[in-house]
Amino acid sequence: MIGAIAFYLFATLTILSAILVVFARNPVHSVLWLITAFFNAAGLVFLLGAEFIAIMLILVYVGAVAVLFLFIVMMLDIDFAKLRSGFTANLPFGILIALVLLAEIIIAVTASKAGPIIGDKPVDTAQPNIVAFGELMFTRYLVPFELSGLILLVAMIGAIVLTHRDRGDNRGQKISRQVDRDPDEAVVLKQPEVGKGVEL
Repeated sequence: MIGAIAFYLFATLTILSAILVVFARNPVHSVLWLITAFFNAAGLVFLLGAEFIAIMLILVYVGAVAVLFLFIVMMLDIDFAKLRSGFTANLPFGILIALVLLAEIIIAVTASKAGPIIGDKPVDTAQPNIVAFGELMFTRYLVPFELSGLILLVAMIGAIVLTHRDRGDNRGQKISRQVDRDPDEAVVLKQPEVGKGVEL
């Protein structure tokens, strides 16, 4: 019973959070709803018995989204005075969301101890979850795992190339002119007397 309640709770909140991500007008609110959707998706994965994937979902996606949130705050023209003025008005709603997330965590932990949630077959607990995940990742799914790493490498190289492309309006460094310059013409040492300035 508790398993079904937890499943429908997490699934409903995931769908609602995803809809609010799309329809929120403020990009900061969209990111916050996306974090809520990730937390609820992690709860669904936790109910399946995949604790490692649930923790990785929170660490990787929520951590990456938190960095995205920082980039949005830094790059967009956001009036922080207006945000601070609305903090007190939105404080009860924020506390309510925090209590809902805390209740979901408690329900997920309680439901996971009640036995298998989804499916009729019992979960094999003889082998740890991380061990089974590692064996599948590096044996059966080794080629897709390596291909995904290669795709991420190509994306990273492409981002670096696009960032450091020659735009034509910047002045490059000419090392030969720097090496061939005369130090006597570049730096002039002056020893002014006390109380007098430097004569140009």
